[in-house]
Amino acid sequence: MTALSLKNIDKNFDDIQVIRNINLDIQPGEFVVFVGPSGCGKSTLLRMVAGLEEISSGEFWIGDRRADQLPASERDIAMVFQSYALYPHMTLAENIGFPLRLGKQPKEIIDKKVQDIASILRLEQLLDRKPGQISGGQRQRVAIGRALARDPKVILLDEPLSNLDAALRLEMRIELAKLHKQLEATMIYVTHDQVEAMTLADRIVILNNGEIVQIGSPLDLYTKPVNTFVAEFIGSPKMNLFPAMVADNLTNGTKINLIGSSDKLMINTAVNSNQGLQLGIRPEHMTPSNEGAIKGIVTSAEQLGSDTYIYFNSEAKDQAVARLDGISAVRTGENISFNASQDHYHLFTSEGNRIN
Repeated sequence: MTALSLKNIDKNFDDIQVIRNINLDIQPGEFVVFVGPSGCGKSTLLRMVAGLEEISSGEFWIGDRRADQLPASERDIAMVFQSYALYPHMTLAENIGFPLRLGKQPKEIIDKKVQDIASILRLEQLLDRKPGQISGGQRQRVAIGRALARDPKVILLDEPLSNLDAALRLEMRIELAKLHKQLEATMIYVTHDQVEAMTLADRIVILNNGEIVQIGSPLDLYTKPVNTFVAEFIGSPKMNLFPAMVADNLTNGTKINLIGSSDKLMINTAVNSNQGLQLGIRPEHMTPSNEGAIKGIVTSAEQLGSDTYIYFNSEAKDQAVARLDGISAVRTGENISFNASQDHYHLFTSEGNRIN
């Protein structure tokens, strides 16, 4: 297991800066996920770690060795790409063992290593087949097996599940989580899918416009997003953000009005009375109530069996959403109102920065 350290990393393409001042320490054996919208720089950052892109400025360390000037072949890092890039004319055993053959390892060592990896990845019965004869999930496991063959210090995975259907993505997420625990390897995983990030990561690194926005455990990011970008990116459906203003400052907190509503909500935080606000409430924390302070008209309802998503236009915000347990009898066009516990309020400035 190996630690990684990125210090003041920048990346420029001509006059365009795509990565800005990245500082990140990754602990040995940690599973770190880079997540963010398309174009945020997560794959570029991964490629710089791998040595496939040059770093414009800053330092990259692998353990106690500076590595930003080392070629990719000397970094002892393996990478699994979005496309499996398997050799179609080779058997699965030959694909997995290919890096060892390149390294001129003895045949008996290669054969044993291939068998060991196949056992870990549950491919023992398929080693004589070729990639065209197996499923997408099995091909993904072969690509991971080929990466493991060299016993790399670090394994990088660049959106490895994006080509799979929904059921297979779920299966492979579970397999990757098991594999990480079994290998105790340092892994960096890139995805735009926040569900993959939440279910796989020890820590998540959220990027936007080439910069780190927040780093933390999945639950840290879910419960304490630093701004509205993180608040809306983590969680599905995304957090509701209602524009609000201060109604009264009290000794034990502040009363606020949602814009367009006369009902007041109590928060236990002192807020500048001249400050514009946004009140964040996650859909699962919205509780239907006849006396609810958040009122609206239902625009649609999605019945999912275990959950029902209620979409409604409120006085303060169009297209808010509430997530209710089970099957709900709510219908389009109905008036509806909700309450939420103060414990589940997220308060932000009008610019989007967290207040409490």
